[in-house]
Amino acid sequence: MADIPDTGRIDNATAALPARGEGLSGTLRGLLDSITPYLTIAIVLISWEVMAQFEVVIPYLLPALSVVVMRIFEDAFSGQLPLDIAITLYRTLVAFALATVIGVSIGILISRVVAVRWFFDPIVSIGLPMPKIALLTIFMLWFGLHDLSKILMVTFSASFQIIVATWAATSNVDKELIWSARSLGASDRQVLWEVIMPGALPQILTGLQIAMPICLIVVLVTEMAMGGRGLGDTMLASSRYADSPGVFAGIVEIGLVGFAVIRTMEYLRRRLLVWHPETTREVAA
Repeated sequence: MADIPDTGRIDNATAALPARGEGLSGTLRGLLDSITPYLTIAIVLISWEVMAQFEVVIPYLLPALSVVVMRIFEDAFSGQLPLDIAITLYRTLVAFALATVIGVSIGILISRVVAVRWFFDPIVSIGLPMPKIALLTIFMLWFGLHDLSKILMVTFSASFQIIVATWAATSNVDKELIWSARSLGASDRQVLWEVIMPGALPQILTGLQIAMPICLIVVLVTEMAMGGRGLGDTMLASSRYADSPGVFAGIVEIGLVGFAVIRTMEYLRRRLLVWHPETTREVAA
């Protein structure tokens, strides 16, 4: 008598095939999503080199990528590039730290104290859309041409974004969580640090992620306008001497520093929100 196949086992194996295929397609899709941005950059860089080699644009207006890369290596080995990056990042990080402390503190006070909200609401409404860099001349007159004026200018420029993000985040925390904590006898301090801040942290971090590139951009602008070394000052000096490779090298260096800063902020966000659903969803995906 012939053996009768186990139909239940066959059905289970058949059902497992689509799941395995879906997992494979999901892996490929995730790989493509992670590679695609770099492929785009690679295409742009290759096109740049090809256009320069065939002199589609004259070398003064568009030096070859290979020439620019060699200039970056020369600056790196001479010690100028590491020094410029260190100076620019020093100003950026100090200003970002000050803007974070000021912005988060004011944002929390606005959401919790009516008198503070009445005072700061019109100031934030006017200051947020205003191009803060227009006040650079005033900062130069008040605080001089050294690091203090640069750092304070950057702090002032980035604070408004952080204030708004913190204000919105702390105001949008689920009120039922706050009421539940108070019904259990939690003090105002406990409600702030154990309920409001964890609930508002994702949106606050979003505001900080937006403010960090603002800090870097304003630092570069202040360095171009006021000097004092740094990536912005070096790139402007290259333009004054008609050093086209130096200008493009500065652009590439600034882009790489900005990319590193943004990636660092994303990493810190994942570390700080390891308990949050958004992080667990990313890990599951």
